[in-house]
Amino acid sequence: MGLDDLVSKAKGALGGREEQAKDALDKAADAVKARTDAGTDATIDKVVGAAKDYLDQQKKA
Repeated sequence: MGLDDLVSKAKGALGGREEQAKDALDKAADAVKARTDAGTDATIDKVVGAAKDYLDQQKKA
């Protein structure tokens, strides 16, 4: 099983559940922020934002 197979399976699992995935990203970000210093908050927000944008792009495709 290659990386492409894993990506395809992940896309299939997320199909129609993008909002749930976004909620999970928010919860994970909050958990990480609670355990790190305030200096990393912007980086975490940037990564979560990029992940949400990716989910939106996949939803349109």
